[in-house]
Amino acid sequence: MFSTGQLVFALLFVIAFIVLLVISYRKDKKLHQRNYKGVTWVLVSFVIFVIVLFLIKHFLKN
Repeated sequence: MFSTGQLVFALLFVIAFIVLLVISYRKDKKLHQRNYKGVTWVLVSFVIFVIVLFLIKHFLKN
């Protein structure tokens, strides 16, 4: 399926990508806290909306 070299490359790529992602996030953390204060409430509202849609679908199906 995949050669050993491809698997090693994929593993190293994923590790490097995650490390760079964490470094970038830590660098921009203060900026994100200042600019995106109400984002969690938008996420919570969206999740509740999706759950309500699934409940409506479930109850109307039966």
